[in-house]
Amino acid sequence: MENWPEIRRLFGASFRSSFHYAVASITEDGQPHVTPIGSLILGRPGFGVYFEEFTHRLPKNYRTNQRVCVLAVNSGGWFWIRSLIKGGFSSPPAVRLHGIAGKRRVATEGEIGLWQKRVRPVGFTKGHKMMWAHMKMVREIEFTRIEAVHMGDMTRDAWADPMNARDA
Repeated sequence: MENWPEIRRLFGASFRSSFHYAVASITEDGQPHVTPIGSLILGRPGFGVYFEEFTHRLPKNYRTNQRVCVLAVNSGGWFWIRSLIKGGFSSPPAVRLHGIAGKRRVATEGEIGLWQKRVRPVGFTKGHKMMWAHMKMVREIEFTRIEAVHMGDMTRDAWADPMNARDA
């Protein structure tokens, strides 16, 4: 997948600024459904995994349609202010990844370690112990398409590959 390192950086900035990504799926009656997921971890190019502990609708939606679209937006205030003052984004502000959700499975020790590293700064909190200390089940997603979010001239120089910047 082209631009994978850049996409991983954007996903990191998105998580730091909003603590989640928007995962869109399709209900069995064909309606769109969006779920906030904070545990998505991008791995090798074209693949990611998320901890499926609190999602109730997504597994039901996958029974009839495994397609998903993940939106990551860098919502950092300074990122946006600098870009607005400058009149352009120096790095992509947002991206959509389209993919297919795989089967639910037990997380590997490596996946658990990556997740715990991500939430370590809040590991001392009661909320961490209640929500994130014992995450075990994951679902892999194979991404099949990258769709840049284009915002006119503001994103002119944001993507390394200008063709991607015209997709959205």
